[in-house]
Parts: sequence; C-alpha cells; structure tokens
Amino acid sequence: MAIYGIGGEIRPGQLGKTYMHEHLYLDLSRIKGDPDTHYNATDLVIEEMKQLKAKGISTIVEVTNHGMGRDLERMQRIVKESGIQVVVSTGFYKDPFLPAAALSQPVGELVKMMIRELDEGIEDSGIRAQLIGEIGTSKDQMTEMEAKVFEAAARAHRETGAAISTHTTLGTYALEQLEFFKGFGVDLEKVVVGHVDLRCDVETHLRIAQTGATLAFDTIGKVNYASDEARVTHIKGLIERGHVEQVVLSQDLTRKSHLKENGGIGYCYMLEEFLPKLRAAGVKETEIQQMLENNPYRILDRKE
Repeated sequence: MAIYGIGGEIRPGQLGKTYMHEHLYLDLSRIKGDPDTHYNATDLVIEEMKQLKAKGISTIVEVTNHGMGRDLERMQRIVKESGIQVVVSTGFYKDPFLPAAALSQPVGELVKMMIRELDEGIEDSGIRAQLIGEIGTSKDQMTEMEAKVFEAAARAHRETGAAISTHTTLGTYALEQLEFFKGFGVDLEKVVVGHVDLRCDVETHLRIAQTGATLAFDTIGKVNYASDEARVTHIKGLIERGHVEQVVLSQDLTRKSHLKENGGIGYCYMLEEFLPKLRAAGVKETEIQQMLENNPYRILDRKE
C-alpha cells in the first residue's frame, strides 16, 4: 500500500485533504495561441499554495503530463517553498495536444513508458508518478489517437494498479470512456471521470456512479460553464443517493488570469466560497471529509 509524491512516500494518515485535479505549471499556448494559457506564474502559485496549506489542504494531485508542459523542477520548488504535498501524473492529454512520441510510437511503447514512470521514476529524477492522467477525449467523441492513449492507460493500469484520471471535454463522452475501459478490464473503482460538473445532468451522473467510477466536480468556481449552485445541487443529490464515496473536488486552474493576484478566483476559492455553500445546503462535515480526504486516499493508494 503506497502513495508517492514529490518528496517520496506519503505515509498513511499524511495525505490529508486533497485537491484531486490541479495544475501548478502548464503550457497549452502552442495550440491555443493564447499567452494566458502559458501558466508560468510560479511565484504567485507558491504564495497561493502557502495560503491553501494554512487553510487545511495538504495535497495537490498534479495532472499535467507529456505534451502539457509537465515541469518537475518547478513542482519541486513549489513543494519546497510552500510545504504543500504534490502527487505527480504520467500519460498524455488529448488531441490536438498530443506530443510526437504519442503519435508515432506504438501502444506498447507508451505502456512501457507509463509503467516505468509509475514504478521506477520519471527520467533520472527519482520522482515516481502516482496516477495516469489527465487523459482526455474530444467533445462528443474519442479520436483515433485518443483511443491509442486510452488503451495504453488501461494496459498500464492493469499492470500497476494505478488510478486513471480522465478529461471530458465539457462533460461529454464520460460514459463512453468507461465503456472503453471496461472492455480492457480496467477496475472502474480506480477511474476518476473529470469535469462532470461542466454538464450537470442527473441521469448521466447516476449512470457514471452506478459503474463504480468516481465523479470529479473539479472545475469549481468556473461559473461561465455551470453555476456553483448547480454543482451543490448535484453533489447533494449524489450524496443522498448513497454515492458520497464516489465524489472528489477540485478547481482545475489553468490560466494566469485564474490566480487571485491577477483578478481570478484563486486556489482558496473552494474553501472560502464553495464549501460554505455545501454546508448551507445540508452537506455534513463528515461528507466533506469523505470527498476531500478519504476518497482521494482510496483512489490513489496502490497495492505493491
């Protein structure tokens, strides 16, 4: 049983409250053509991580991978200067952000790379990835190259037991992702379906929950897609239907403009603004702890 972060093994009881889908550095600007998506405001991120830790968050699950600008040196600096724990990911994102290696190499080579980063470490850093993510599908579809990445992730998961964290574009294609994984024998209880709060549909959420997978309400505060009131309603509905053990929370900040200093909501938004709304709606502290601490531990923990 083990969870590894930037500083080595995170022992039982030390994971603490966890944001399950975040980025500390990211660069999607090559494709998006928007300098705001070169998320390189490391000094500001460090200050926000200090504040987040002071308010009770212990761990960030960092889902930046190959082709997204994963930068271990920056992560190490953030950990050292803020005291936050950071868990690292392996894998590839989605079209059109897939790097040349993902496009050109056969599936078997992608599987080997993921397993190596999970079991041995990333390059010569000594830092082990803990999960596979974020791997994504396009809006309403899975492209041929995305299917290749999903197959590699499924096979690496079966070899290692590592959890898989997905990206759904605007909340679409979630059930199809799970059906794909099912065909490769993936343990769906170790799959986190990302961005389900961008499409707050009760029937879809319940069908995801019935598979055993976890639903990530991980774009909290991004109210141009869905209101936080809708997120509260849907989380509460899942809890009332017995699915509190299948919900995790995060914010998925990806732009310099998302940071507080730059006029955005900042990483503390969930603690300061969203959790009070959950409490006001009748969600219990034990249920919040389940979503922020117990569920992340169950998902991330690997039997070795």
